Amino acid sequence: MPIPEITPEQAKQCLDGTDGYVYLDVRTPAEFVAGHPAGALNIPVAMINPATGGMELNPRFLEAACARLAKETKLIVGCKSGQRSAAATQMLLQAGYQNVVSMCGGFGGVIDPTGHVLHEGWSTLGYPVERGHADRGPSVP
Repeated sequence: MPIPEITPEQAKQCLDGTDGYVYLDVRTPAEFVAGHPAGALNIPVAMINPATGGMELNPRFLEAACARLAKETKLIVGCKSGQRSAAATQMLLQAGYQNVVSMCGGFGGVIDPTGHVLHEGWSTLGYPVERGHADRGPSVP
């Protein structure tokens, strides 16, 4: 199933509009606190395993999303560069969410090994950023 995607520019237009879009940031709580789109909700799709130092799927991701977000919610899913948000979007679509898109480029953009910008991100475009926890509630591990 292809993952529906939008650009950060399109995401900003949706969030600035009156259609009730919610930005779901699926990065770790530490990444979220360091900076996120204003008003974002944080439900990590993956967490760092302290024993291995590697990222592992958050087994409670769908449970937390379903507890906090109605399946009719219009969601823009974002992460650092777009990989975790694509995975989270696929999981949400398979769980019955219908209005879900992944933001390509993520929060920080995508840069190739030579330093060439492949996709701009939310923060690299200079869009509004909050630090700390959003007003919508605490992070859900």
